[in-house]
Amino acid sequence: MILQALTEYYENLANEGKVDRKGWCRAKVSYGINLSKEGHILGVIFLKTEEESGKKKVWVPQQIKVPEMVTRSSGVSANFLCDNSKYILGIDADGTNQRILDCFKAARKKHLSLLDGIEGKMAQAVRLFFETWNPKEAFECEEIRENWEEITEGGNLIFCMGGKYAQDDAFIAEAWENARNFSSESGEERIGICLVTGKKEEISRIHKTIKGVPGAQSSGAALVSFNAPAFESYGKEQSYNAPVGKYAEFAYTTALNYLLNQREYSYQLGDSMILSWAQSAQTEYQAAFFEFADPKPDNQEEIKEIFQNLKKDRTIQVGDISLNPEQKFYILSLAPNVARLSVRFFYQDSFGNILRNLSKHYERMLIVKPSWADKEYLGIRDMLWETVNQNSKDKSPVPNMAAFVLQAILSGSRYPASLYTNVLVRIRAEQGRVTWGRAGIIKAYLIQNDHWKEGENYMGLNEESRETAYVLGRLFSVLESIQAEANPGIKATIRDRYFNSACAAPASVFPVLVKLKNNHIKKLERDKGSAKPYYEKMLTEIMEKLDEYPKRLSLKEQGKFILGYYHQVQKKYEKKEEK
Repeated sequence: MILQALTEYYENLANEGKVDRKGWCRAKVSYGINLSKEGHILGVIFLKTEEESGKKKVWVPQQIKVPEMVTRSSGVSANFLCDNSKYILGIDADGTNQRILDCFKAARKKHLSLLDGIEGKMAQAVRLFFETWNPKEAFECEEIRENWEEITEGGNLIFCMGGKYAQDDAFIAEAWENARNFSSESGEERIGICLVTGKKEEISRIHKTIKGVPGAQSSGAALVSFNAPAFESYGKEQSYNAPVGKYAEFAYTTALNYLLNQREYSYQLGDSMILSWAQSAQTEYQAAFFEFADPKPDNQEEIKEIFQNLKKDRTIQVGDISLNPEQKFYILSLAPNVARLSVRFFYQDSFGNILRNLSKHYERMLIVKPSWADKEYLGIRDMLWETVNQNSKDKSPVPNMAAFVLQAILSGSRYPASLYTNVLVRIRAEQGRVTWGRAGIIKAYLIQNDHWKEGENYMGLNEESRETAYVLGRLFSVLESIQAEANPGIKATIRDRYFNSACAAPASVFPVLVKLKNNHIKKLERDKGSAKPYYEKMLTEIMEKLDEYPKRLSLKEQGKFILGYYHQVQKKYEKKEEK
């Protein structure tokens, strides 16, 4: 399904002219070797462009259309017209050696073969260059010597003449197309049924690499690959095990590399790279999806309005653009594994259904917030941020969890248990620090995973609730408030000392806290007489809802304890703001 969806996406991109046709690709090119018609090097042309990176500007290679490049592992394999200095010039930063000479010889053989008998000054110049160039004498060439460090740093080089790139020459382009078609008809490759298209065609032995996934090899990683006999069967080697035709292989790799190159329509979530696309290849759907999945403070009202329109089956209007809710939409999560990529998940549905599931998730997350909170909707990235230690150097969420959380939200299924447990762990580790994001996660998890239907009534303080765990959380908050008012500026509160124990084993802690409360009440009576009846009334109302202190609270009950605590704390601040 993944390869089929990507192949279809490629075809739509190609129809719009956004990607190159088979036989061609986009490569990062740093320098051009300017040739005379006799094949001599006249100069080295700087082809990098200046781009902003954070607060500074950097020089980056240009993306230029070149003949399709080979997939390399450890062997010697040359590209046509675009390659690094080892293949094009037979040199690296230290000069040359036998290995580098072998690279140059492979490039020379390929170029002389493909350009043999080809008309045109450009073809002649490139052909003469390979016939006459001696890598051992490269340092004697003034133009190369002056730019030695730059051209040997690993970037790609291309040939040019008179301001025109070699690959754009009509005679050379025709020669490349003819050579590629002849290779396809030569019978050197195996013929089989492509599992993607269902057509009988050449099967790709090695698939091109995918570049741009953080954590994977910078040279690229494979999505489909076989590198050991253990993965082979029925005498089929390498990717013949999973026969994908050369067309489909080119199509899906081109589409993936295109998506990864469009950084505004992809983003990293945990250890995974999240890619999305509409079947129609319209970028407006991608832009809208990431707006909804990662809302910012300045687009909260717009998102709210769109969600309300969805409930009423109205048109999805993003700015001046109308989006079709029936448009098929895909989300792919890729994770790096050195030289390979693993698929965390692949999800497809109509764009409207995906937005509806996002809307339901945000509704489950809704909870009373502090006055300083500038968001109504907590994005998925910010949501995962609540599960990690903010003081840690590595602020990445647990591997796998991020992708599984996103998948659960998109599909409207159960959240992974690790989301809930990690939030509880963080609250315990920080002695009861319950942020509105963490409280929202707990509420959403209990509603979705434990079918806590009553949870919809717990956006704010539920004073009518008689759920023991929730009431105990409220009680703990009031006891903390009494202590704080009796001892202003106290450094270590009962939250710091007793929160974790009270949350897990109430029977062993609350009798101690209630006894301690009596001392605080006496102090309040002495120092702040009006505060005593206020707190005694509140305690009476809460404690009449309790029958006993349970010995243990389950993980589910601990979540309700935390919600009760959080709601009561927010209620206290609400009253202070009213005053």
